[in-house]
Amino acid sequence: MKLLRLWDVLLWEWEPDLTDRLGLSAGSGSTAFPQRRLMSLMSGAMAKLQGFDFWRTTLKGARFVVAPMVDQSELAWRLLSRRHGAQLCYTPMLHAQVFVRDANYRRENLYSEVCEEDRPLITQFCANDPEVFVQAALLAQDYCDAVDLNLGCPQMIAKRGHYGVFLQDEWDLLEKMIRLAHEKLSVPVTCKIRVFEDVERTVRYAQMLEKAGCQLLTVHGRTKDQKGAMTGVASWEHIKAVRSGVNIPVFANGNIQHLSDVERCIQETGVEGVMSAEGNLHNPALFEGCSPPVWEMADEYLEVVKQHPPCSLSYVRAHLFKLWHHTLQIHQDLREELAKVKTLEALADVSSQLRRRCQEERAKGKGAELRESSLPLPHWICQPYVRPQPKPPLSNGSCQGSEVKTAVCKKRALEDLDGTAQSLSKNKQKKRSRNPKKNFSPEQKPKYLKCEQCGNPKGNKCVFNLCRGCCKKKAFKEVADCPSHGLRFKTKAEKRKAEESGRNEGKHTEKKTCSPPPTAELSPKLQEQPERPLLL
Repeated sequence: MKLLRLWDVLLWEWEPDLTDRLGLSAGSGSTAFPQRRLMSLMSGAMAKLQGFDFWRTTLKGARFVVAPMVDQSELAWRLLSRRHGAQLCYTPMLHAQVFVRDANYRRENLYSEVCEEDRPLITQFCANDPEVFVQAALLAQDYCDAVDLNLGCPQMIAKRGHYGVFLQDEWDLLEKMIRLAHEKLSVPVTCKIRVFEDVERTVRYAQMLEKAGCQLLTVHGRTKDQKGAMTGVASWEHIKAVRSGVNIPVFANGNIQHLSDVERCIQETGVEGVMSAEGNLHNPALFEGCSPPVWEMADEYLEVVKQHPPCSLSYVRAHLFKLWHHTLQIHQDLREELAKVKTLEALADVSSQLRRRCQEERAKGKGAELRESSLPLPHWICQPYVRPQPKPPLSNGSCQGSEVKTAVCKKRALEDLDGTAQSLSKNKQKKRSRNPKKNFSPEQKPKYLKCEQCGNPKGNKCVFNLCRGCCKKKAFKEVADCPSHGLRFKTKAEKRKAEESGRNEGKHTEKKTCSPPPTAELSPKLQEQPERPLLL
């Protein structure tokens, strides 16, 4: 340790340029204190653990894993889960490009969450560019035990950003990303994937990632299209085939609601560990094999949040909604209150009210009366939320699944003309509660004329009768002005032309001024004066 401190002094005081080259300076995006960075460089010089050695040594043979969850697997929730049996946690998915360019994003989502109790830890990124992914991973590798590439997110935002499961058909790109990260990083690189419908293709996919340098694979046993109302059941057969087809550790994800599911999954698939997402959100003690009262988990989570600030209020609210999910179906008034409050103390107060009500119900023996038909336990006990399964196809060839999808995608009916609260959407009801005088009647909404090209509302005084976007294109093309949209293409062109002509006239005048004057004839007196010799 003394040698390490002496090396720090030499780096900082004797040759500061060296610290910049090693990335130890405060502006390098890592940390002003060089010990962590130097230890990373020293460990990187040694052989990097791979595959099962990495799982046994660095991850300590973790079997119970908390999944990466956007805005949900933050530090406070990870610590709570570790207290109740979780052996490995992932950070929320981080956007690699934003992580590289934004120092505040790095600090808020990773650097400020450094905690000795929160290890082993894997940082997950979404990315679609090898260089950007490696740059982000290099900035994160000193704060985690491995870097994971998200290849399983099926949400629409992933489709628009071209990452997650929407990269699973681009094997050349993925191979390049994993190989480059494996070569450059001092920590292992892992992947989380979804399966194809074809088992053999799924196995080839996993083998390609292993060959590229992936040291641990998490397999979610659902396809790209299994989400929302069409989530359905995860296929453990796919996971079992992947486990048999690769020579690296595999984690299974999907269908985990109780500890018994974890044990059964390990037995049936042969995986090294099991990952839980929604099951963990509804019951943080899932890996302990118990189902405590909701208020115990809620109170303990709020205590951890206070001990490890800052924690976004939206994260805390979302966790309380998950924990109290079944209870809030009964106590709707507190559901609205939980959605409105804006401080941590107010959220804790709503949770306390729910606790008091549940304890009163339990004391009066109302658990059986208030128990929902689908719940095996009273609503105040931590238990999983079971998604309804999509309906199977009918015998005549028509598919009820399409009816389910149509019902989910069907737009709600327009509000009544009087704009009553019963007909308003939940979002508008919240707006009305904040501003009771506002009228939401469709009749009183202003009517806008449509743009002739795109159908968006047009500018009232637009010279082309277009919206601003279409007007800008046309005005630029025709070099015209539109005062109502503040477009001055014609005016600016004329101004530039006038300035150019002014500069040309100025140059012409300058040439005339700079021309040599005609030689004047000397007077007779000056001509008669003798030349004076120069004095040396």
